[in-house]
This record gives sequence, structure tokens and C-alpha cells, in this order.
Amino acid sequence: MQAGNVNYRRQADLPEAISVFPLSGALLLPGGRLPLNIFEPRYLQMIDEAMSGARLLGMIQPGFDGATREDGEPEIVNVGCLGRITSLTETGDGRYMIALQGVCRFRVVEELTVRTPFRQCRIASLLADLDEDPSGAQVNRPALLRTFRSYLEANDLDADWQSVSRADNGVLVNALSMMAPYGPAEKQALLEAPDLRTRAETLIALTEMALARDEDFGSSLQ
Repeated sequence: MQAGNVNYRRQADLPEAISVFPLSGALLLPGGRLPLNIFEPRYLQMIDEAMSGARLLGMIQPGFDGATREDGEPEIVNVGCLGRITSLTETGDGRYMIALQGVCRFRVVEELTVRTPFRQCRIASLLADLDEDPSGAQVNRPALLRTFRSYLEANDLDADWQSVSRADNGVLVNALSMMAPYGPAEKQALLEAPDLRTRAETLIALTEMALARDEDFGSSLQ
């Protein structure tokens, strides 16, 4: 996996502990690009620290049950995605506009007790994400594109079909998963899918269910 100008190939290329950014509904996948608007002081400090080192941080979602720690911060889910900051722009009002390039998913081993205002975790990187996923060849690309087109048409949206047609299966599946306007639990299911084929099948199923709900809702209004 390559992020920016850095190659990640082995466990030694990845940190054992990372700063994490809990953000509900945000999905970063290996190879994907996630733009973020950073304005909270503790996360501005987190970005400063990341930029002074390996430029890596972990995107992760808060837990879905509303559970909190003793300090009132939300508990986090067990799986997130490691990202490398590939661009940073300072705004005139104290914010950072950054872009994260997905490196690989990780599993939280433990949350660390730290003095920084942002949270840090010891992680186990999912190293299989650094290799080419053989299941990419098994993705039902026609079904994925057909479902995606139906969703766009139902919502009066458009897409750059020339770019879509050129994208390989891995890029296509992960890009569409990150674009999909689904809730936090659905995003987590896409993140935790064990391989590209399963992620594509999950995305197709979620989209078909959304289309069916929209159709039923439209019928009830008639």
C-alpha cells in the first residue's frame, strides 16, 4: 500500500500506538482519500503532532450504544483505519483542511492512558490490507455499477462515468463505499467487511434496501 510518497509493506512500517480521531459516520478505507475540516483545539494539536512525525493517525467511530468513559468521552468501536496526512492547508480562521490517505485497517488492542488532550490507542494493524486483495477479481462489477446507477437516478445525481469505467475493482468498491450516504453502523459494516468481494456485496445490499425503502415511501405518498 502506498500513501503519498511512503510505502507501507511490513509491520515494521507501521506504528504500534497511534492518535485516534473518533468521528461518527466518517469512513476511511485503504487507498481511499478522506477530506477533513479540523477546528477543535485538541485535534489541531493532534494534527500538529502527527505532522511532526510519521503523519499517521487513526480514524475510528464512537460506539453505537452511547456508552461513555468515566471522563464523559464516548467509547469507541474496535476497528478503524489508519490514514496518512497527504495534504494540509491552514485557513485564515484557525482551522486545518487536511486529506487522509487510507493505509490499512487496525484493531484496537487497548486505549492508552495519556496526558495529551486527544486519545491514543495501541493497535494491531490488519496487514492483509497492505497486499493486493485477490477477491477483487470476484467482485460482481456489473451488479455494483447497475445498483450505483439506479441509486444516482433515484436521487437525481450524476457521476463521472468515464472515471468510474476506468477504475479497477478495488478503487471502485472502496470509493463507492466511502461516498455512500449511509449511517454509522452501515459504514462500520463496510469497513469491517473481510475482503473486497464481501464489501461490494454489502454495499449492493445496503443500496438495494435504501432504494426499496424510498420506493415504498414514494408509494405511500400516492
